[in-house]
Amino acid sequence: MTTIRAAVLNASPVAAPYAETRPLAIETLELEAPGRGEALVRIKAAGLCHSDLSVVNGARPRPVPMALGHEAAGIVEALGDGVDDLAVGDHVVMVFVPSCGHCAPCAEGRPALCEPGAAANGAGTLLGGAIRLSYRGERVHHHIGVSAFAEAAVVSRHSLVKIDRDLPFEHAALFGCAVLTGVGAVVNTAAVRAGQSVAIVGLGGVGLAALLGARAAGAATIVAVDPLAEKRTLALELGATVAIDPRAEGAEAEVKALTRGGVDAAVELAGAVPALDFAYRITRRGGLTVTGGLAAPNERFAIPPISLVAEERTLKGSYIGSCVPTRDIPRYVAMFRAGLLPVDRLLTSTGGLDDINAALDALAEGRTVRHVITM
Repeated sequence: MTTIRAAVLNASPVAAPYAETRPLAIETLELEAPGRGEALVRIKAAGLCHSDLSVVNGARPRPVPMALGHEAAGIVEALGDGVDDLAVGDHVVMVFVPSCGHCAPCAEGRPALCEPGAAANGAGTLLGGAIRLSYRGERVHHHIGVSAFAEAAVVSRHSLVKIDRDLPFEHAALFGCAVLTGVGAVVNTAAVRAGQSVAIVGLGGVGLAALLGARAAGAATIVAVDPLAEKRTLALELGATVAIDPRAEGAEAEVKALTRGGVDAAVELAGAVPALDFAYRITRRGGLTVTGGLAAPNERFAIPPISLVAEERTLKGSYIGSCVPTRDIPRYVAMFRAGLLPVDRLLTSTGGLDDINAALDALAEGRTVRHVITM
């Protein structure tokens, strides 16, 4: 048993401004030693993501109290029984869906859909069902198997991917969510090919990572869509062909004129129904619309079914970029090193654990792409 400082959400939903309501309390928690199949990781960097914000504001209900944070990198400090393919001192990226390797989706090569992993995440436990965190004798739930806004975390071995030791932690952390989800949505789910036209709808950290993925895949035309001018400007700097405000009069017509009737693939990563609606409307006949933005569970999206038939349209979901983490993280890191995925451009700012509530406000207001908590 050891003690750590961690950001704990004790109730949800909590309204903004978060610098005033302070939904995340920095508590000193008890952290048990890793059990069988688990590892203790010293957290070095953890990215603040809309998936964290959605737990705070109640859009993604989770059991509380819960230690938040899911996009992180760190150093292995201890290993539980049965973990023989990692060593103390290894640098790792955390993945927020642990994969059992045995359920039907895992057997099909789709570990992002691991059934035991999804069940554990929903219950706020580790993959094996354990909870290793407590506060004054009360259990504190794990956030999707990671709980990274903390000095250290015990996680399932299946939540970890080993990386090279010279990769900066503040960059490495982004590969665990923003890069996997965004780049994967383009190259895995949409399977974008060289010369195609692509629209990225929603230019947060995940959306801009998707834009980098579209550029690396060789897309000839990349349409970046977001209502915030600052994000559209950054998208152009990162390689977008054109940047569109979806609220502007004639926005849909402008995209269709540029792409001769619509894009080959539109990837929505805003997590909002109007964004998905716009993405669907700017997709060409015979084209593909991908959604990976995680709208609130009670939201509904309506489309004319005839468009699926008469236009042979496809609407497809993408969770964690349809990734295989042990395959994709090393590939994306290699692309980053080669200059093909400038992931470091997504890093807006860094800060300490004590400033996390103010950082939530910046994220909610669209003032940051990725803010990383450093330990």
